[in-house]
Amino acid sequence: MSFGNFGQGGGYGQSGGMAAPASVAVQGSFLTQAFFWMFAGLLLSAGIAAVTQFNETLLRFAAGNLLILIIAQLVLVVAIGFGISRISATLALGLFFVYAASLGLTIGLIVSLYTEASVATAFLSASAMFGGAALYGAVTKRSLATIGSIAFMALIGLIVASVVNIFLGSSTINWIISLAGVAIFTALTAWDVQRINSGQLVAMTGSVEKAAVLGALHLYLDFVNLFLFLLRLFGDRR
Repeated sequence: MSFGNFGQGGGYGQSGGMAAPASVAVQGSFLTQAFFWMFAGLLLSAGIAAVTQFNETLLRFAAGNLLILIIAQLVLVVAIGFGISRISATLALGLFFVYAASLGLTIGLIVSLYTEASVATAFLSASAMFGGAALYGAVTKRSLATIGSIAFMALIGLIVASVVNIFLGSSTINWIISLAGVAIFTALTAWDVQRINSGQLVAMTGSVEKAAVLGALHLYLDFVNLFLFLLRLFGDRR
């Protein structure tokens, strides 16, 4: 499971409302760039995940180095989120793709445990929920800052509960965590889209290019976590 959003200090730590509205054309540019890099990252992860599932060497590597991969992924997310104002947009984008590639290994290992039908169902469900939340975040005139801040705080609690449940091994708690995860990342998706659309990330980073990378990372993590939580809820184990 990837809880990479927790490391986005340059993003979710800013909860002081929306930036001044940008023009419709400029807003479209913000979203287009962020979604472009997000989809590029997802394609890279999906490609590596697909290769990993059918490659015993990669599966063994991912299983044997899972903890190292998770730690490295968290470091990459923190480096991008907290360092976005101090590194170039090109370096930030490169780190984003390294993160997406490494997460492809992890996702490949996870989905290999489930049937293809349930993986497809979880993916389509995640796509529909992500799309609906993104559309709402893009068109609503209501500020989602309060909802986003609450969702972020709930995410911290979710991480703590997940760590505790590693030792408890409760299937009931696991189900509650998964259900909460779906709700949290749906809310975060709408909030992130609104923040990108309003130009808040551009104002924060001082660069459209950096904001596009940071926005792509936020949206990428929202979608991936939504997919993985849905897979945990409804996936059929092999």
